[in-house]
Amino acid sequence: MNVCLLYRDSDVPGNRPYEDAENIIRDLGLKALIRESSKRLKTDGHKILGVEEEDPFIAETMRRVMMIPLSSREEAEYRQAVLKDCVRHEDLIRALYRVSRVTLEEWNKLGRGTHEKAQQASPAAKLGESIRALRLLCDSLREIRELFEAEDAESGKPLYEVLDSEGFRSFFRRLRAVFPEEREREARQALEDISFYTDDADGGGNRTSKARIVMECGLEDGLKFSSLKLTEVSSESLRFFRPGTAMKKLQDFKYSWIPDSFPVDKDPRLSEQAKQLEFGVVSCVAGRVKDFLMPEFRTFFDQMKTQAAFYVGALQMKAQLKRFDMDVCYPEITDRRTLSFRDLKECVMGLCQRVHVIGNTCDMENKDLLIVTGANQGGKSTFLRSIGIAQVMAQCGLPVTAASFRSGLFPRIFVHFTRREDSSMNSGRLDEELGRMDRIVDLIGDGSLVLLNESFATTTEKEGSLIAWDIVRALGEAGVKILMVTHLLSFAKRMYDERKDAVFLSAERTAEGIRTFRMIPHPPEMTSFGLDLYEEIVEKHLSQSKNA
Repeated sequence: MNVCLLYRDSDVPGNRPYEDAENIIRDLGLKALIRESSKRLKTDGHKILGVEEEDPFIAETMRRVMMIPLSSREEAEYRQAVLKDCVRHEDLIRALYRVSRVTLEEWNKLGRGTHEKAQQASPAAKLGESIRALRLLCDSLREIRELFEAEDAESGKPLYEVLDSEGFRSFFRRLRAVFPEEREREARQALEDISFYTDDADGGGNRTSKARIVMECGLEDGLKFSSLKLTEVSSESLRFFRPGTAMKKLQDFKYSWIPDSFPVDKDPRLSEQAKQLEFGVVSCVAGRVKDFLMPEFRTFFDQMKTQAAFYVGALQMKAQLKRFDMDVCYPEITDRRTLSFRDLKECVMGLCQRVHVIGNTCDMENKDLLIVTGANQGGKSTFLRSIGIAQVMAQCGLPVTAASFRSGLFPRIFVHFTRREDSSMNSGRLDEELGRMDRIVDLIGDGSLVLLNESFATTTEKEGSLIAWDIVRALGEAGVKILMVTHLLSFAKRMYDERKDAVFLSAERTAEGIRTFRMIPHPPEMTSFGLDLYEEIVEKHLSQSKNA
């Protein structure tokens, strides 16, 4: 049975991960966002008491799912609808994650897989573990079904009737069809009948089970069995007494007087044949239950754990963002030539630096090129990162930190951010930048989005402008959407003069030289106002000298 909470018709993504996933995570700061999503806030009403430790599985799941873009508006809306149900019924998705995690942990203890323990176990031990695993699956599946059948506190209706998303509704329909109550009762009765094979008594007044196996057969010449047929197998619960005690002897004496019976434990050959008979009968019964459960649920709990982990991580990410006054919205998926948002905030900065983040607004209708210039330290790179983060989140069905956000879906996203020189570089910074750009150009295809942040600023202004002009023009001709922050002012001025289909923003600076960290529509200026920063540094040092 497929879970299908992430995708409508499959548990396997149809799209490939981003080719530039490592750089996307690094340059957009997504590692911090993913880490925060794996931590649950401890609350008492509206009061935050603390933060739980990171759940590595949730962190890894968020990283993996976020790096696989959805391919259509319908897929995005499907996932958004499931997430909205999770927001309204948080206990449900957390319970699904808990049940699947605990089930897999217990199943692994019972020898699931092909590890060394399972390979070395005897056939009888393997059979016993298989029976325990089947019981575990029955219990867990019933618990999941009961979660959906539980009464909703607000409406008084069963929970499955008040869930709105197609994902949850179809999930419960499939579960009820594949694991109906009648089939569950049959499976449970069969496992109860062969419970004698796995019920281990440890004394102390506990109970144990005794097998009852009834078979019909004919007799041929030489007293050979023919037409052997199993008519009954069951387990009888008995009080456990330690071997050799008076009560155990009395119990054995009682069963020795059953008509047409004889003990087999005193004859090694009969005892071994009885064990073989029990093994064969139990294998047959367990096999029927296994044929019912395993084909449908062999990988079910793995998928349930992964998909529930994503939604739990999404809820925890939303809670962390709200903690620092960053509201979210569900993005609207449109065509790729649209990029429009209001009050978009760079959420990673807010989470990591615990500061109030300034939101920005932008409208790009039928445009494929955005160039941002303006004052140094004016928030341009932060603005570009906010778009990249929001785009990645929108493309995996997550809400974004904005009042509204509209954009298309891009199966390929590439980032080209300037890097600090470090020991890992085997050549100059310009060579390193050109090498990364060469790789991007090799991978670019239809539906690509490229984010360029201060690219080619490691050489002279003239040379960098020429390189940037050629690359941006070539990418534009290939149909690539480009969002760019640059200090190459002659390049930006030339683009402004020749590309009337581009959007130009500038980091706002008041007449007094104050940075507002807002991007406003503005033609490129031939200065980055570096003297503002210089004067600020000089004044700071002069003030410190006077105080000293």
